[in-house]
Amino acid sequence: MVSTFVVLNHKYQPMKLLNLVFSASILTCVAFPAFSQAPKYSNEFLSIGVGGRGMGMAGAVAASSDDATSAYWNPAGLNGFESDLQISAMHSELFAGIAKFDYATLATHIDDKRTIGFTIIRFGTDDIPNTLDLVDASGFIDYSRITSFSIADYSFIFSYAKKSSIPGLNFGGNAKIIHRKVGDFGKAWGFGFDLGAQYKKDKWLFGVQAKDVTSTFNAWSYNTELLEATYIATGNEIPKNTTEVTLPKLILGAGYKWDLSKKISALVELDADLTFDGKRNVLIGADPLSVDPHFGFELGYSNFIFLRGGVQNIQKVKNFDDTQSTILQPNIGLGIKIGKLTIDYALANLTSTEFLPSNIFSLKLDINKHNTPK
Repeated sequence: MVSTFVVLNHKYQPMKLLNLVFSASILTCVAFPAFSQAPKYSNEFLSIGVGGRGMGMAGAVAASSDDATSAYWNPAGLNGFESDLQISAMHSELFAGIAKFDYATLATHIDDKRTIGFTIIRFGTDDIPNTLDLVDASGFIDYSRITSFSIADYSFIFSYAKKSSIPGLNFGGNAKIIHRKVGDFGKAWGFGFDLGAQYKKDKWLFGVQAKDVTSTFNAWSYNTELLEATYIATGNEIPKNTTEVTLPKLILGAGYKWDLSKKISALVELDADLTFDGKRNVLIGADPLSVDPHFGFELGYSNFIFLRGGVQNIQKVKNFDDTQSTILQPNIGLGIKIGKLTIDYALANLTSTEFLPSNIFSLKLDINKHNTPK
């Protein structure tokens, strides 16, 4: 088994640096021809997004993210916040409250060129009834034998970002540990790496992130003793310990930020998610490369209140009359900055086939805030 590692050196020119990150994803896919059998949607909880700002802009922040949430969106942006320490947290209930999504990040500057961060993400459904023992040994139903369990996915992310000697160029990386748990029936542990870069020139912003750049592996193990009798009785195959692979994804972003007046600022950004695992139901779906574009904007007033919006998940669906329609997911958001505290809200429709809006609130706290960026 081959692993692909990329060392980013500050002496590289911006385009060469971005080409390295792009090449890392391409080479990794080529190096693993057997991965054509890998599932397309492994570890998809890490594709939901974090923070009211990023979610309100439909995830189009790979080039403009510059706070603690950059540990998720693009680790190269971690150098952008103006305080010594920044804490970001979010709680949301998705799909009409069925699932809960929690996130927290702590990021701090080591010096004026380096920043580190630690992130915890949990996505899960709790209090699921377990009726395996509903019928007792005598064949009678006993509701007191019903227990409950949780299905949850966890990610622990360690981030590092560094400013380059080239003005406007930053790069960063993530090392992440994945833990997936299905009650006492099964669990998985995995690990993976992300790489990112950002380049800012005047009003233009550019970003690239290679997620799961060496592919992320989850090793599953199952407690077959709890399931064996039920599987045999129902004629199902007893699960075996397996390895789940998440193939690389490349995210490209370009944005433009300018002032409409002395108090009003504007930002627009267009991102594209490139996947290499075969044709997907996205705007540009092909084999092996699919491209999923998403767009976001932000209007700010006096660096105090922000209005955001965006469009993502552009898909084609088949109608009952065999015709096709194009659907998309619009998001909107609002942010308020009060001193060291920022409150962000997003209304996100995380399902593309029907309107099930999710209300997302996140908080961001700056500690020892400075007047100018570090």
